[in-house]
Amino acid sequence: MRVTVLAENTSACEDCGCEHGLSLFIETKGHKLLFDTGQTELFSKNAEKLGIDLSSVDIAVLSHGHYDHGGGLRRFLELNDTAPVYLSRFAFEPHYNGEKYIGLDVSLRDSDRLVYVGDNSTIAEGIDLYSCNGSAMTVPLLTGGLSVEENGEKVPEDFRHEQFLLIEEDGRRILFSGCSHKGILNIAEWFSPDVLFGGFHFMKLPVGDELKACAERLDGFDTDYYTFHCTGTEQYGFMKRYLRRLRYLSTGESIEI
Repeated sequence: MRVTVLAENTSACEDCGCEHGLSLFIETKGHKLLFDTGQTELFSKNAEKLGIDLSSVDIAVLSHGHYDHGGGLRRFLELNDTAPVYLSRFAFEPHYNGEKYIGLDVSLRDSDRLVYVGDNSTIAEGIDLYSCNGSAMTVPLLTGGLSVEENGEKVPEDFRHEQFLLIEEDGRRILFSGCSHKGILNIAEWFSPDVLFGGFHFMKLPVGDELKACAERLDGFDTDYYTFHCTGTEQYGFMKRYLRRLRYLSTGESIEI
């Protein structure tokens, strides 16, 4: 399997731009997948510079309904006229950070290219989506001030629109998480994957004892971690001291696993 970062907060490629967002191009033995579309059309511009043809993608997935992961959706639908886009049935709910709308472009909601899924969906052989809604949490859910509008009122997020992509290949379980809003420690416990690609959403967590404890608990799993986006570069550098199998991936980088 080969994973290429098309968009992320930082860039390791002189020709590739970066933005607050995430987009990954995943090549398995049988499929080419797009996991998230970043905040803008940047993911597509970077793909072209990296020699990646997005029209070859046969499966697309949105990890959750926030603009920095689905803002480039319209552009993808223009470039690729065949691949279904799998997203949570809750993805187009109105999401907010304070008073700022951070949801998806609702004008795309009724596109016949979108496939709305429930809590557990098999989308191809060895490729599954899970929401883990209702799963027991050992670490409490933290909203970080994010909310969703229900019946005209903003209520704290439960991140029911977040889903995780699990690919099983060559006897290994590789998990992809966009922002890990449900808690990276919960996610690691739910899946115990061999490899985990994900933003850890620690960018606002001060370096110190709490972050150290998180890193040490993650280190207790038999998992290789690749992180990016909302983890925070300072937090990554700190966690690296305690989490041995951790690597940060930037825009333009590819990894073969």
